[in-house]
Amino acid sequence: MTGPGDRLNVAYSSSTVTKGRAKGIVFATGAFTEIGAIASALRKKDSKVRPVKRKPDGHAGPHRYLEAYTLTLGDAIGRFLGVNVGTPLQRKLSKLAMLLFAIAVVCAIVVLGSNRFDSSKEVVIYAVATGLSMIPASLVVVLTITMAVGTKNMVKRNVIVRNLKSLEALGAVTDICSDKTGTLTQGKMLARGAWIPSLGTFTVELSSNEPFNPTTGSVRFDSREPKDINFKRAKEETSDEGSVTPPEQLLRDSGVPLEDFLQVASLANLATVYEKDGKWHARGDPTEIAIQVFSSRFSWNRLAFTGGDSPKWKEIAEFPFDSDVKRMSVVMQQTSTGDKFAFTKGAVERVIGACTRYVEDNSEVEMTDSFEEEILRNMEVLAGLGLRVLALASRKISFEIKDGGDKDRARVEHDLVFRGLIGLYDPPRPESASAVRECHGAGISVHMLTGDHLETAKAIAIEVGILPRQMARVSRTVADAMIMTASDFDALSDESVDALPVLPLVIARCAPSTKVRMIEALHRRGKFCAMVSIQCPLTYLGEDYSESNPSWRNRAAEPS
Repeated sequence: MTGPGDRLNVAYSSSTVTKGRAKGIVFATGAFTEIGAIASALRKKDSKVRPVKRKPDGHAGPHRYLEAYTLTLGDAIGRFLGVNVGTPLQRKLSKLAMLLFAIAVVCAIVVLGSNRFDSSKEVVIYAVATGLSMIPASLVVVLTITMAVGTKNMVKRNVIVRNLKSLEALGAVTDICSDKTGTLTQGKMLARGAWIPSLGTFTVELSSNEPFNPTTGSVRFDSREPKDINFKRAKEETSDEGSVTPPEQLLRDSGVPLEDFLQVASLANLATVYEKDGKWHARGDPTEIAIQVFSSRFSWNRLAFTGGDSPKWKEIAEFPFDSDVKRMSVVMQQTSTGDKFAFTKGAVERVIGACTRYVEDNSEVEMTDSFEEEILRNMEVLAGLGLRVLALASRKISFEIKDGGDKDRARVEHDLVFRGLIGLYDPPRPESASAVRECHGAGISVHMLTGDHLETAKAIAIEVGILPRQMARVSRTVADAMIMTASDFDALSDESVDALPVLPLVIARCAPSTKVRMIEALHRRGKFCAMVSIQCPLTYLGEDYSESNPSWRNRAAEPS
């Protein structure tokens, strides 16, 4: 079954439309939608009757029925006494109450026994008083004051606690299941790297929480191709990834090849990046914004070329992104000379298929099969870093654009000159890595359940510390269990999931049902877990909440 993240012709109620036009047919409403499926899964109550363990042929012996009835009766007694429902603190208090009650009874029996079980009024009062003295009367007061102090401290950290159960659960969490986009990451695309033939590789290092600001961060340059750079080693030894060089100097030293690359990045782009009141803003598609920010680092902003009373470039035609050709192009005219140029970007395979030349030593040479393979190898390296890779190309045209139809597009997106690759990624929040470290220090395991691709999820998980950087030192069996796709995880039976050496730390291409199965697997291992996402900042998923109150998911501690 195709997961929600892989369905190309379905839009969901929480989807955001950034551009284009379409007609849709509603084929599911209410509980039959994906959101409804989530609600149904969360409201589902498991049967309180223990199932009978049967043989493969469906038969079960009398002892299995006796076992199931005994366990069911034990569960009922446990719920009545409160030792298997409620938050972990409530369970501990229930067990403590039972223990103190037993001790009180023993003390009362000892007092009565020492008085030869005399039933006189004084002896009975003395025995009862001895038993009651075992009960800590101030325990409830101490707990209430402690919770109140904890609530006050949470308020200082901008957290509103609507129910003290949430505060109790916070101290009992053993596992956190987190979404990636917008939770561990900023939810904003960033151009992280670029490769230009005959020049080398550019790498952007972000140093602040301002992805739209082209003046923050630094740019590293390495004359080697991505496939020749050990990026894993570069994480530990930055010298292996090139030296930090000011963009102005890179522009002067690189000359025409970099200018041609930036020309495509800036003009084959409808996004705008601008500064207002000392703060940087952006408008447009997130992918195009990221590319526009990259070109703006080199002072190659689209507004500088197309804005003002006398713009340097004027747009002639636009060919928007099409899912069939997986490219978008614009035709621009240089006002000083009247020359027209086509600037194209899109999927790597589709763009290089329309290219017949590339630049080598400042001159255009014919595209060869070996160089196409070289482009694809470099693309795979960048994709392995969790980046979304696009190719840029351009050409000079001499014919007139009539109506901007398919015929014009076929002529424009032909005989292109390959300019380079650019890699985009959704950067982690600066505080994500430290938060994960604090969780690990507190004995809390962090799991990433995301709808993104496996390589992207793996790269982000390593960057924020969910996965160890030295995965090669982990045994193959454990490593395979730590990283899985939703299709692989969903294909496992509950018994197979329980037999895994560890539950997955990263599950990619997740569907809502996959997340529910993960929570159930954690419960079967006796864990108390929390689900964190940008839609639901912190929700505690304990079996006790779902059994005792269907509205438990509204009782989370929520950042204000």
